[in-house]
Amino acid sequence: MRVLVACEYSGTVRNAFLDLGHDAWSCDLLPSEDGSNRHIIGDARDLLNDGWDLLMVAHPPCTRLCNSGVRWLTVPPPGKTREQMWAELDEGAALFSDFWNAPIERIAIENPVMHKHAKARIVNFEDFAQSIQPWQFGHGETKRTCLWLKNLPPLVPTEVVSGRDPRVHHMPPSPDRWKERSRFFPGIAKAMAHQWSAVVAA
Repeated sequence: MRVLVACEYSGTVRNAFLDLGHDAWSCDLLPSEDGSNRHIIGDARDLLNDGWDLLMVAHPPCTRLCNSGVRWLTVPPPGKTREQMWAELDEGAALFSDFWNAPIERIAIENPVMHKHAKARIVNFEDFAQSIQPWQFGHGETKRTCLWLKNLPPLVPTEVVSGRDPRVHHMPPSPDRWKERSRFFPGIAKAMAHQWSAVVAA
């Protein structure tokens, strides 16, 4: 398959598909952490018409879409205005819409639970297909992740482990906190590559 992993700079999902022999590429506004030559620096929306078989949007900017941040639309954080908050919401919803409605047969988008204002702004919005936890895929911690799926089956847990540590939620403030909070779990990436490859091959 030709696989585009959008909004990923770590290479975690890209490499999981590469390991199975797929023509996989990541794309992000940031350079790739692992220095891979299979990473494109830029806006992934510019690549959506390039003949991909599968689009995996690993972690799009979701701050304004997620339910946990809906309060900022009413009482904005210091240094921001309500107008800025709603404009950022519109921008985030437009990004999600572009990915969800891309001319690609199989699409998966990872995102937290959305609030009603985000849902109302997304073109052809559908509810998420499933929610998963890292501890279902070999990582002993909690971080609920929702998957929006188009022509792909829900993931089947591969390794349920003990441990329910909300590590990501408890991260202290730091300049790189946003990076670490969005980092993908290798166990989930491996499950995606193996299970969705099997569907295409069937």
